[in-house]
Amino acid sequence: MALVLGATGVFVYLRFRTEVDGTINAGLRSRAGDVAALVRESDTGLGEARGRLVGRSESFAEVLDPGGRVVDASPAISGRALLSPAELRRALRGTILLDRGPLPGLRQSSRLLATPVAVGGRRTVVVVGTSTAARDESLEDLLQLLLVGGPVALALASLAAYWVAAAALRPVEAMRARAAEISAAEPDARLPVPPSRDEIARLGTTLNAMLERLGEALEHERAFVADASHELRTPLAILRTELELALAEGRSPRELRAALASAGEETDRLTQLAEDLLLIAQTERGELPLRLEPVRLAAVLESVGRRFGRRAHEAGRRLEIEPTEIVVRADPLRLDQAIASIVDNALRYGVGTVTVAAVERGEWAEIHVGDEGPGFPPEFLPRAFERFSRGQAPGDGGSGLGLAIVRTVARAHGGDAHAANAGGGGADVWISLSSAL
Repeated sequence: MALVLGATGVFVYLRFRTEVDGTINAGLRSRAGDVAALVRESDTGLGEARGRLVGRSESFAEVLDPGGRVVDASPAISGRALLSPAELRRALRGTILLDRGPLPGLRQSSRLLATPVAVGGRRTVVVVGTSTAARDESLEDLLQLLLVGGPVALALASLAAYWVAAAALRPVEAMRARAAEISAAEPDARLPVPPSRDEIARLGTTLNAMLERLGEALEHERAFVADASHELRTPLAILRTELELALAEGRSPRELRAALASAGEETDRLTQLAEDLLLIAQTERGELPLRLEPVRLAAVLESVGRRFGRRAHEAGRRLEIEPTEIVVRADPLRLDQAIASIVDNALRYGVGTVTVAAVERGEWAEIHVGDEGPGFPPEFLPRAFERFSRGQAPGDGGSGLGLAIVRTVARAHGGDAHAANAGGGGADVWISLSSAL
């Protein structure tokens, strides 16, 4: 603001001075023209028009010959030549303007205009002048006004700017104070948003949206911890019971082997659950390691078919792997893990034949696993891929992480996982991957 006011003051001062000087110069040219016309008419100088042209004491005129002798002059300057020899020579060549200090007979500074005039075949110089005291006083008054008014205007502008800035930032301070009070104990707390439609209001709205997402993530993590604790409690309780039975007196070798076998199964379940949780945690932190390479889906599907074929046969069911020539860029181990998890769910919860097929749709390859069972409950489909989400009752032997891992692996490859009920009955679960190599 100081720079703006200073620049404005300099501009006003220079502009005013230019305007005043222009007015004075225009007046001098007008008087010089009048005096020159009278000199041409009288052929003797100012003549009888002297008093009428220079009646005011601050204005004067004189006529000089080429030698510098005063031909005629106003009484105020006492008949003394107003131009030096060098200035006279310049005036004979053309009109000049001169600023002078106090002249003989005058107490104020003056401005002169000298112009050549041809009279009767000889050249003369007409000099007109006026006092610049009024101009100097006006400039001085303006300078004083700017020197006094500028700091006052700066102070007022600074106070106004401070008040406006404080008023504009008051909502920010309110949001800061409220943000300092928000803790994990009250995830539903939000920042106050001012009613204005400016950047501060938009900032408050954005921060509240962020707090809402953080609250949802916190609630999600709390539910995750609670579900994980619940899942861990059951196998640990079974493991403890089996170990206590094994340690009881009077147990036969057969009963000991059965207890240890059951404990081993629960240990395997705990190990798988821990690995699944680690996989999901790595994906959420963006740390899931992938070794991408061109993968023939036929090889992966055949490997899954060999592993689960015996299990399907023992259950009196069929596992059909449809041939395919599709090649995708993926991590073969992670892709095998995802497909195996879908097939495991189909064998665990479905009935009838389990069909595994790969189809290509544009730039995407889809791997479908379908069965002939009752399908998913309608209310389960929207949360089928959530962690610890089950379509069957708890205690069915699953951890509720199978489909969550399927989506985790699919998204890590840039694709996604989907679930639906087939039109002819049964469930259809598939993952989509980019087929671009």
